[in-house]
Amino acid sequence: MVDVPPASRLASHPSRPAPGLLVVFFGTPAFAVPSLEALLASSHQVVAVVSQPDRPKGRGHQLQPTPTKAVALARRLPVLQPVKIREEAFLEQIRELRADLGVVVAFGRILPDSLLAIPRLGMVNVHASVLPRYRGAAPIQRAVLAGDAETGVTIMRVATELDAGPTFAVGTVPIPSDATSGDMETILASLGARLLLPVVDDLAAGRAVETPQDHSRATFAPKITKEEGALDWTQPAEVQHNRVRGLQPWPLAWTRLASARLVLRRTRPTGVRSADRTDLAPETGPLADLTPGEPGTILRAGGDELIVACGRGTALQILELQPEGRRSMTAREFLAGHDIPAGARFSS
Repeated sequence: MVDVPPASRLASHPSRPAPGLLVVFFGTPAFAVPSLEALLASSHQVVAVVSQPDRPKGRGHQLQPTPTKAVALARRLPVLQPVKIREEAFLEQIRELRADLGVVVAFGRILPDSLLAIPRLGMVNVHASVLPRYRGAAPIQRAVLAGDAETGVTIMRVATELDAGPTFAVGTVPIPSDATSGDMETILASLGARLLLPVVDDLAAGRAVETPQDHSRATFAPKITKEEGALDWTQPAEVQHNRVRGLQPWPLAWTRLASARLVLRRTRPTGVRSADRTDLAPETGPLADLTPGEPGTILRAGGDELIVACGRGTALQILELQPEGRRSMTAREFLAGHDIPAGARFSS
């Protein structure tokens, strides 16, 4: 488990009190809730919460309040859920709030200049990456998919160009080798909340320092698509493992065995004996006698071991998987109910 660094390591700010600000909060999913709750517990006043419209969920497809709306309703805060954020009627609602500052956390839409200009102190954003790396819609997933060793949160000023504004504070955390995007989202949501408050305090006191980003180092994190879930067994096992982690909780990494679609939930990459892969650390224990096979070929299927050949002389051990329409299960549970012949192959 990754511990969030203490606030003293994330940002320094004097202990003297600053005047409270009127804050309008823009955020929609669960990731935004810790930041909203931190503001609600602070000396600043949240005058309204702006969320995307409610969406149908569950088997009954009933409209459910967004996570931030649920918090706002519990605190009897005004909630705005505009369908179009550029309409004059909505802009006038924001003006009437007379907010000093806008705080944006995973709102889900690009804010127009006409909206950014309304709060007296502008708007700040809690962005889940170490900018300028991973600007865009899916910074957490892209960091896990890339196999990055660490990630973090940046508090930045919202500017016209996507995630390109100057920064106020940055915090980093490691990405464990078995952590999913869902795991990291929880960690980074907490970290972002802890980074945010000192920045808001500094803005209130007029002592905030803004640092321009190095735009030449910018990388982008495009939105995740459902099509990215199909595993390509010609890729090395580490790439496959990162895809399994990176695409949780959505859209999930999957493969096929004959006609059956299987979602992979937990995996472990390993090397196999191969003359052309001298860079791999030698495997020890029960996996030491694995030999290469065509990508997608099941090398071993018995007991707790479900091991599949991947590209470049590597193999992926499947620890947990989910047949379509059924619950998630361990490899042992799956193999107990499936007789997999030698040489069977997974495919996309």
